[in-house]
Amino acid sequence: MRIGFVINPIAGMGGAVALKGTDGVLDEAIKRGARPIAAKRAREFLKNLKGNIEFLTASGKMGENILKEFEFPYKLVYNAPENTSAEDTKRAVKEFVKENARLIVFVGGDGTARDVVEIADSKIPILGVPSGVKMYSSIFAVNPQKAAEVVVYFLEGKTKLMDSEVLDIDEDAYRKNKLRIKLFAYAKTPYVEDLIQSSKSEYVDEEEEEDKKWIAEFFVENMDRNTLYLLGAGTTVNKIAEALGVEKTLLGVDGLYNGKIIARDLSENDILKLIDKYPKVKIVITPIGSQGFIFGRGNQQFSERVLEKVGKENIIIVATPRKVRELKKLRIDLENAQKFRGYYKVLVGYGKYKLMRVE
Repeated sequence: MRIGFVINPIAGMGGAVALKGTDGVLDEAIKRGARPIAAKRAREFLKNLKGNIEFLTASGKMGENILKEFEFPYKLVYNAPENTSAEDTKRAVKEFVKENARLIVFVGGDGTARDVVEIADSKIPILGVPSGVKMYSSIFAVNPQKAAEVVVYFLEGKTKLMDSEVLDIDEDAYRKNKLRIKLFAYAKTPYVEDLIQSSKSEYVDEEEEEDKKWIAEFFVENMDRNTLYLLGAGTTVNKIAEALGVEKTLLGVDGLYNGKIIARDLSENDILKLIDKYPKVKIVITPIGSQGFIFGRGNQQFSERVLEKVGKENIIIVATPRKVRELKKLRIDLENAQKFRGYYKVLVGYGKYKLMRVE
């Protein structure tokens, strides 16, 4: 089976350095020490893949370099320049369509998904291997390994095609603490339950806000003194800051110590430096609505190195009852996530917890 395969080499580089995306800020990301991650994610996908496949791909970093490491036959259909752009993704996809690809697999984030869907014939199924900063679209597998499983099921004729939402955000607004999500298109995606993620959802109503207030009130009343709290993104965590009378970076990670914000919009390196300075540290996070991710999506500042230093026992999860009702489980999308999986108590109200599995 012919499968189009394209990698966005810069996808996800803005995450760990607190840029909340890479579009238009690649130079700044590199200046801050950002490292490419898309090749590693592509490699994770391919090493878990099996089947009678011929890949159609682009040269260099957009596909060929990684495919050379594996035994799958491939055909170069597009010569990519050294410094690639969204236009190169689109040109590669045009060639996939001409070559009658049965499936298009891309490695990237929501922006890459938009580029692929813009060009691809709506009859060609599309699957995303998550490698961006935030993946809100339902076109993605839950991680690279699961993406490989989906492709195997597709080869065996065991998937159904689903109309998936392609969402993206205004990254400039996102960096200014404003979340604006827009539906751009629908795409056909091979669907296997529990392997393909849902689209991110947002809830805004009086009941939801009241639940957040009760969570925040209980949390504040039971905070430990002389402890560094690393407050993650999201409106439920932001409500805790409001209860303390401090202003938080809504879509970033801030450091809170004895009721005061001591550091804002932290990168991975900023967090590691603070952890070395403060002996007692806790992470406070909320899952992404309808998706359930607590790490690896939109908060790459909380890297494996950070989590290992803080410890599983110092991770605090908060979520409204409505959010947890929609989630069968919580997820972590990190390369070595096994050590952080298991069961966690999730604070869902004033003194109320729900035990949830994280995988």
